[in-house]
Amino acid sequence: MFVITADQVNSRTRADVVDETRRRLEEAFGDRLALAVDRNAGDEVQTLTADAVAALGIALDLTRTGEWSVGIGCGRVREPLPADARAATGPAFFAARDAVDAAKKRTTRFALRSGAAAEEERASDVEALVELLLTVRARRSEAGWELYDLMSEGLTQRDAAARLSISEPAVSSRARAAGIHPEAAAVPALTRLMQDLDSRSVEGE
Repeated sequence: MFVITADQVNSRTRADVVDETRRRLEEAFGDRLALAVDRNAGDEVQTLTADAVAALGIALDLTRTGEWSVGIGCGRVREPLPADARAATGPAFFAARDAVDAAKKRTTRFALRSGAAAEEERASDVEALVELLLTVRARRSEAGWELYDLMSEGLTQRDAAARLSISEPAVSSRARAAGIHPEAAAVPALTRLMQDLDSRSVEGE
């Protein structure tokens, strides 16, 4: 299982965005979550999923704006699951807590930990690769994000060019600058690595 714990950055001096973030994540990922996105410790959100695609997707969503420090914990959780994430526990939850604490000290605001001590090195390897992707995304311009969002909806570059009223060569140039195609190739590879890490973390308990 993947536990995602995210702490709002500078929550004492910024508006509380927990509720709107919970709604957005539920709308985007709700059908792949084992427990609903929950408010935890006042200014945190937390959820649980067995789906590496959803886990990475949530991390990418939350790190995009710089409003959250995001930790992912992999491994076993105590079953049966309670009604909400705040009442759940297990090695993956402890790992997620360690991860979000580590994320607060990182430029990328992201960290990943395994609930199995034997998998710590593998978790560090996966974390490093996710951080590379986050670094690419952090350099993306507003125009790059505009194109990314359109292509995430399923539009081709030709369709996006028509929507944006720019030429296809201009879209190609914007896509290269934004690293859109390398990200599209990296995400499936990263989710496979995360799924493998989670399986090993459960077995290593």
